[in-house]
Amino acid sequence: MSRPLRMAAWAAAGLLALAAAWLGWTNWGPLDDTRGGGAVTTDAATVARGAYLARLGNCMACHTDRGGAAGAGGRAIDTPFGIVYASNITPDPVHGLGRWSADDFWRALHHGRSRDGRLLYPAFPYPNYTEVTREDADALYAWLRSVPPVARPNTPHALRFPYDTQAALAVWRTLYFRPGSYRPEAARSAQWNRGAYLVRGLGHCSACHTTRNALGASSDLMDLSGGLIPMQNWYAPSLASPAEAGVAHWRAEDVARLLRTGVTATATVLGPMAEVVAGSTQHLSEEDALAMAAFLQALPQHAPPPVPAEPPRVEAKVAARGAAIYREHCAACHGEQGEGAPGAYPPLAGNRAVLLPVTANLVQVVLGGGFPPATAGHPRPHGMPPYVLVLSDADIAAVLTHLRTSWGHRAAAVTELQVAQQRGGSER
Repeated sequence: MSRPLRMAAWAAAGLLALAAAWLGWTNWGPLDDTRGGGAVTTDAATVARGAYLARLGNCMACHTDRGGAAGAGGRAIDTPFGIVYASNITPDPVHGLGRWSADDFWRALHHGRSRDGRLLYPAFPYPNYTEVTREDADALYAWLRSVPPVARPNTPHALRFPYDTQAALAVWRTLYFRPGSYRPEAARSAQWNRGAYLVRGLGHCSACHTTRNALGASSDLMDLSGGLIPMQNWYAPSLASPAEAGVAHWRAEDVARLLRTGVTATATVLGPMAEVVAGSTQHLSEEDALAMAAFLQALPQHAPPPVPAEPPRVEAKVAARGAAIYREHCAACHGEQGEGAPGAYPPLAGNRAVLLPVTANLVQVVLGGGFPPATAGHPRPHGMPPYVLVLSDADIAAVLTHLRTSWGHRAAAVTELQVAQQRGGSER
């Protein structure tokens, strides 16, 4: 970039920062609603409730590094803008939350601001957590005060300029964030409102199931129409489409079962959702699981895409190769006609996950294997081995094309390029 262009860019950044400071004063300036919380009750019932809420928010999944102490931070969260490292949330007085008050903690959840007033990066999903009630925030705080302190220093973030600046965060927040709170809808049932509160708030489902713009923002927490999960090479399917992961036509009990066990007679969670079920939703009470089901089933449904009048054209040699690979590696578990094995291996014929317009998940499962979560309700799930060292890109493209064009399927073929892109992303 030439010197005049660099100067212009700096000038534009400065103007944006000034605009953010003026337009977003509530995001940058002093706060007036974090005081007055009073002393937080730390009795056993409150601490237990806080532990339950922490599981619903899956707090420890992000704030625990692989092989590290629970809650001590250090886990790298890869984003399109660089790496954010999760912070230490144990009650250590130097590196953790030991000196934080309940008001400080509320400020982080509700306003996305640290104890010292710094703006927090939205990798910490405060755009969702802002909906959490003060009562629930205080219970979470009480539980966090009860976990063992760990003296682990926080790892500095490794973000690129200008995303590593408070000015850039101020601009982002001015555009995309407003502190709020969940307001029950009077026309809806208490069960639906409880489900909406959990999905939108602590569950932060929109963090994955929403399309994000170039700045990593989504405009609506109610938009659960699916999106690529940044830097993970997985697609979170639409919860509002019967052709993807919509559950409006399911029995509520089956939705609750999938959330609590990771499996039903016709569905199995894999990839990032398996982690969510293992660390979070398997701990849902039956009432809360049914409440989330009620909310998800009531989402306005998007019309499914039209089914092509003709099956896609597939070269004869690709079709033969795909069929042969399927017979050798897949049919023993999933059946000659993709019928699956009830209670063990999911059917592939008619499976929505096989027919998704985005093929990322299929490629990921073949490369890295498919492993449902081990849960209290389903402790010994059947898994699928990885084929990353067994099948070439051409092999994987052929067998996935076979799945998407057999048994009456008319989905688009998978290309070698798509597989290569996923393989490259998986090996980073």
